[in-house]
Formats: sequence, structure tokens, C-alpha cells
Amino acid sequence: MSIFVNRVLNLKKIKALGFDMDYTIVRYNSQAFEELTHQTVIKKLVENKNYPKEVLNFKFDYQRSLQGLVIDKRRGNLLKISRFGKVKLAYHGLKALNFSEMTKVYRNRVIDLSMSQFLSLDTAFSISHGVLFGQLVDLKANGIELPDYETLADDIKEMIDYAHSDGSLKDEVRKDIKKFIVQDPNLASCLENFKRHGKKLLVITNSDYSYSKLLLDYAINPFLKEYKHWSELFDITITLSRKPSFFTHQSGFLSIDPDTGSMTNHSGPVTNGIYQGGFAGQLQQDLGLEGDEILYLGDHIYGDVVSLKKTFNWRTALVLEPLIDEIEAIKNSAPIQKNIDGLMEKKEKLEKELINLEDPKFTEGSKVNKEDINKVYAQMEKINSEISGYLDEYKKYFNPYWGEMMRAGQEESRFADQVEKYACVYMTKIEDLLVHSPRTYFRPGRRNLPHE
Repeated sequence: MSIFVNRVLNLKKIKALGFDMDYTIVRYNSQAFEELTHQTVIKKLVENKNYPKEVLNFKFDYQRSLQGLVIDKRRGNLLKISRFGKVKLAYHGLKALNFSEMTKVYRNRVIDLSMSQFLSLDTAFSISHGVLFGQLVDLKANGIELPDYETLADDIKEMIDYAHSDGSLKDEVRKDIKKFIVQDPNLASCLENFKRHGKKLLVITNSDYSYSKLLLDYAINPFLKEYKHWSELFDITITLSRKPSFFTHQSGFLSIDPDTGSMTNHSGPVTNGIYQGGFAGQLQQDLGLEGDEILYLGDHIYGDVVSLKKTFNWRTALVLEPLIDEIEAIKNSAPIQKNIDGLMEKKEKLEKELINLEDPKFTEGSKVNKEDINKVYAQMEKINSEISGYLDEYKKYFNPYWGEMMRAGQEESRFADQVEKYACVYMTKIEDLLVHSPRTYFRPGRRNLPHE
């Protein structure tokens, strides 16, 4: 896969690369892990929130949600929003809202995501949240007594956080790590290549040390050629970093003994080793680097990229593994898109012809030839029917409910807009960097503006 470039990034000037762990260095079998999360959270909702036992019958459908969707907690809707903040697709529970229903509810207004009414589902870890919210709203619509929509969304989030913190999910990964974690020999090769070129490597993860060690042992150690252990490969490893707070609030570091996992307060500069907590400002200072000499790679558009861009001037890269399937779908559907584009060109010519036929009525007050006008309308109707058929075929290549992750209709999605604004580059996985020298000068292509 390629590296997709939004802004100039000269790797020669990058002296340190920081990596998130989950879904960045360590790749998950997302469908298996999100199904585990979905089923675990359902049980916790029944046990801890007294939800009716009917929810235990829910089956996980990975396609029912998509990275980048938004929950409307007031109305119980799951939304797909364009880069301009307009709702392009909406589901109430498991039922799609048609165009007139969406217009009635949202009136083509810009959705302000800073309002507490809206909750963004921006990470690969949020798929289960979207799926479960839709199922609960649907169950409520079918007459089962459940809390209001806002409480539903908040309860799901609370129980997901609880499942991550109490060991429910991590214990299952420990039992069957092969089921949930993807091994790729190219990862170690890529990281060793950066080290060979004199780059410092950092891990900055919200996971605890025990879980981080488990995953890094599995994903990296078997494939190292120039190092014996991942702790030698990475100069500094920071666990339980509490991003995005790691980038916004000062906090002290704890030093971790890698053999026992015990922690002690750390004083003085952060040097090579394994830590917990801390603050990005001190880390940068102790590395002796300028912000634009550090590249941070993560999968969370807000926690790893947006918050960092708003506090420090580190360079940023976003890892979006769902793009693997989306790019393949775009390639496979290209002939259909070409047919649609060709028909749209014909339709535009007919629209101009129609204007020329009808304009004399307005400019000269003369009669128009209705027979010619009707012929044009008939041709346009035929084209519309053909386009509709091709669109139905095109949609089959993508998510059956939500379509493309990076588009909302003809426009870029809100999620794509965030990626473009805040990520210097993006990629499907870290291993994509292996085919590029650590001295590569990434440059974006020149983008044509509408007037060009």
C-alpha cells in the first residue's frame, strides 16, 4: 500500500518516531475483537445497569457501524456526516431514515459536534459501540423498556471503558492471542530499518505495561533480526499515557522495572527505559528535539492526531487499516464509476440543451417547442434510471449500510476532512513504510481548486 500525503513530510528531518500501540504497531483482528467487546458489554449492561435480558440475544453485525460515524444522543440516531457538517445518511436503530425524514429532522443544518448531544465514533475500537447503540434503539422502538437515548449511549461507553479497564477484554486476548492479534514479519523489519538510519523509536500507549508487554512480545520479538527484544528496539516506552491528556496536561513519570513490572517515582530527565504516565512537553525537552523533528503515528484521529496538533507541533501520521478494503473496493468498482461519470456528462449536456429550449419563454416571451422539450426530459429520465442502476451496483462493493468510510455521497466525509486537516500523512498500516527509505521526502500532489 502507498503512503497518502496531505502535507510535505521530509523524513530526513525526523529524528524520533513515536508510535501508539493498539491498532498501530500492534494490529488487531478487528472483527473478532469488536465482537468480543460487543458481547462483553452486553453482559455488563445486564449485570451492572439492570438492562433487560432481551439484549443478551443480540448478534454482532460488524457492518452495522463504521469508523467516523456520529451518535445523536438526543434523537437516537446514528449519522454519517459530510465535511460540511451536513447529515448524508442516518439510521434510527436499525432502520434507515429516508431523505424526507432526514430533512424533517435535521433541516439541512450544520451539525455542531462540540455539542454534548453528539458523540463521535472515530476509532476502530468504537465499532461495537455503534452496533450496540443501534440495536438498543431498535429494541426500545419495539416496546422493550429501556433508558432514554442519551443514557443508552453513555451506558455503552461506560461499560466499554469498564471492560477495557477491569481485564475482561485483555484476559480473553491472553487466552487466545492468535485469534485477536495479527502477526506481520514486515513490522519488525520496518522498525529495524528506521533504527538503522539513526532514528529514535518511542512507544506511547494508553495500555498498561503488562498488556503492552504481552502484545509487543507477540507482534515483534519473533521477527527481530538485529535486536533480541522489543525493549532494545524502542528507546523509550511509555504505558498508561492517558492520551489525549498526555499532550495537554503536565504529569509526572513513573519508572517501570521491566522484569517485575513494579513502578517507582521518576525524577530527572526521561532517558532510555520503560515508563508510565508523564507529559509530552517533558519528553520532547528531554529528547532535546524540536517538535517538527518528531513524527507520531497513531490510529485515533482525536487522541493521537488532533489533540497533538493543537498543543505541540509534532508531525503526525494516521493509521487506517479499514482503508485496505476500501481501496480494493474502489479499484474493483472503477468500471462502474466510469460509466456513471460518462452518463453524468451526457446528462449535463441535456440540461444545457433544455435551458436553451426553455429560455426564450423567459427572455423573449415567445412560445417554446414542447415536443422537443419533452424529448429531452425523456432522455434525461432514461439516463437517471441508468445511473440509479449503476449506483446500486457500485454500493455493493462497500459497506451495505454506510457506503465508503471517506465519502458521504459525492462529498468527503467528516472523518476524511479530519484526516486531511490534521494528519500530515496516512496509511493502512505501519508496514507500508517499509518500501520507503527513512530518508524519503513525501510531497502531496497539487490539488486543483474548483476554479482551476
